[in-house]
Amino acid sequence: MMFEYRPLHPRFGVEVIGADLSQTIDDSGGAEILEAFETHSVLLFRGPVLDDEQQLAFSRLFGEVQVSFSGNQSGATLFSRQSNIDTATDTLMAPDHRQMKYQEGNRLWHSDSSYRPAGSKCSILSAHETPPSGGDTEFVSLRAAWDDLSEEMKGRCEGLSAMHALSYSRSLTGFKMTPEQEAEAPSAMHPLVWVNSNNGRKNLFIGSHASHVEGWPEGEGRQFLTDLLDRATEPSLIYAHAWRDGDVVVWDNRSVLHRATPFDATRHRRLMQRTTIVGDAVPAL
Repeated sequence: MMFEYRPLHPRFGVEVIGADLSQTIDDSGGAEILEAFETHSVLLFRGPVLDDEQQLAFSRLFGEVQVSFSGNQSGATLFSRQSNIDTATDTLMAPDHRQMKYQEGNRLWHSDSSYRPAGSKCSILSAHETPPSGGDTEFVSLRAAWDDLSEEMKGRCEGLSAMHALSYSRSLTGFKMTPEQEAEAPSAMHPLVWVNSNNGRKNLFIGSHASHVEGWPEGEGRQFLTDLLDRATEPSLIYAHAWRDGDVVVWDNRSVLHRATPFDATRHRRLMQRTTIVGDAVPAL
């Protein structure tokens, strides 16, 4: 092996030690990183702050970079900007700024782009400016969540599908998308249980974008999805990442949920740049 690995959580996630993402990763190193990604679902890299070209070069190791939802863009369509900094003035945005209200939805457990028909393979988030405290990102493994279900509950989940919609998850925080934004992010139906084609591992596919279960009464389906989400996000199953400038975290959107946590956005700057990799056809059971 070219790299060393340090576990982030007993159930999933590793820090990759010895990889410098500001430099070109050769073929053997890239293959090792891809294998670690499929196995561990979350990868952490420590290092210098990446510029846009360096992040794009690393991101393309995982596949095609997705055009970001326009509500997140910072002038570069392949980057999703998670920040409280106004790019026009380089000052902190007011708490009632529309972009800040939109980003409140990031505090809900979700899988990036699950509202798209192909979903997303993974996200790559790089830290440019981090606050002195708060602003962590929390992760849970939906493989672990599946493994912990009873056989009876697994049987109930198999064969079901859920509708995922960005407009639904944003409505949970009181944010109303414009008609143009809703047209840009239509809903998509996905199986409730996925299987990884590389290793055969099963996982749930849920999160705040999931609005209802196909063929079920709306209220009953939402309660079922909420129950599954509560099980998947038990405190003991969470890995909370405290960011440092230069950190890069890659996570599998097919088998991991994540959420942002608060920080004092009225006093401290936070700038994160995300690239998102296009997904493949969903491997249903």
